[in-house]
Amino acid sequence: MKMPKNNVYTVSRLNGEVRQLLEGELGRIWLNAEISNFAAPGSGHWYLTLKDNFAQIRCAMFKGKNRTVTFKPANGQQVLVKGSISVYEPRGDYQLIIESMLPAGDGLLAQQYEALKMKLAAEGLFAADTKRPLPSKIQKIGVITSATGAAIKDVLHVLARRDSSIEVVIYPTQVQGDTAADNICRAIQLANARLEVDVLLLTRGGGSLEDLWCFNNEELAHEIYNSALPVVSAVGHEVDTTISDYVADVRAPTPSAGAELLSQDAESRAERLAGFIARLKQGWQHYQLKTEQRAQALENRLHRQDPKRKLEQFQQSFDEMQIRLNAAINDKLNRSALMQQNLDHRLNQQSPRHRLTLESKRLDYLSARLNDGIKGKLHDVEMSLKNSAHQLETVSPLATLSRGYSITQDESGKVLLNAQDVHSGDTITTKLLEGELKSRVI
Repeated sequence: MKMPKNNVYTVSRLNGEVRQLLEGELGRIWLNAEISNFAAPGSGHWYLTLKDNFAQIRCAMFKGKNRTVTFKPANGQQVLVKGSISVYEPRGDYQLIIESMLPAGDGLLAQQYEALKMKLAAEGLFAADTKRPLPSKIQKIGVITSATGAAIKDVLHVLARRDSSIEVVIYPTQVQGDTAADNICRAIQLANARLEVDVLLLTRGGGSLEDLWCFNNEELAHEIYNSALPVVSAVGHEVDTTISDYVADVRAPTPSAGAELLSQDAESRAERLAGFIARLKQGWQHYQLKTEQRAQALENRLHRQDPKRKLEQFQQSFDEMQIRLNAAINDKLNRSALMQQNLDHRLNQQSPRHRLTLESKRLDYLSARLNDGIKGKLHDVEMSLKNSAHQLETVSPLATLSRGYSITQDESGKVLLNAQDVHSGDTITTKLLEGELKSRVI
């Protein structure tokens, strides 16, 4: 086999280039998923897995970032995270480096709002040079809003007070709910088809981000941008800003301010100045948005080249080894404890204490048998001794003497059985039951 001369990678080089490729192509992303395998070692970093019903990805959130999280993550919790795709080079695993984390639901609308704003800005829908000027003489205003809401009442009240000659055409529509954006689009289309008014005022009262969500619709943004009639957006309160405010030709902070902007009186110059200021602010916001985009791109490039990422890789590797070491130590301790239990059990089974107890019982049993045997033997010996004594007593000379008999011995102590065994002059001794007699034979 011929060895290739070029493009021979080491594993480290391959993983490093894959990491740079992933980080450069995808950049930062948002991910909505469920937490599992959450771990927070002593280093302060977080390691977890994000999953849905069909797939999962390993993630890391380092100490400097997770301090901003306002809740305690838990397994099974649904979260919305922002981060960048990377590769953990020592193991060759691709993973998500998390920069921010929110509970799912909280912040999801805000993230979608920011994503749509960035997209439409890139498409040029917010550009100041595309804004249409308002007519110098406004005689008829088309108001797109709810026919029963507070906004239309405020608009009619301001117009009646400032310039009662202005005619108002109301294009009633929903301004809240899932179908509201489609209804508003149809109202704009209807107004452009009729061309019966000089300008359109898109308005409603204030509310939460969810309440105003229909004004953050991409189709509605394109409808406003493509409208032949100038559009003034006066949605919510002064602090509320929607996508329709960015796309519209002029933005008014409130419904009443929108009506004042479109009506002419002694204050028209000031109001026109306010409109110019609003357009200036809008242009500045557009410039600021482009600057933020460029800064974000530069930050992404810097992020990919940041040596801190390499340090984070080492920290993650260290934490992983620490987790594995702790697991190995715990496993070793558990196995040692189990082995000790088994040895204790075997030692108890082989303990001489049980053997000694058994032998002690056996010794007591044998001692009892020995005592019984000794007693029996002594009794037998005693009985035998008594029998022997009785027999001895029966044949004893003393017994014979006690019956009146006597024993006669010569001088040498020989018992005389025949009178012829002695001679005249011999001394003989006669033993009686009590005492003895010495005699001389004559």
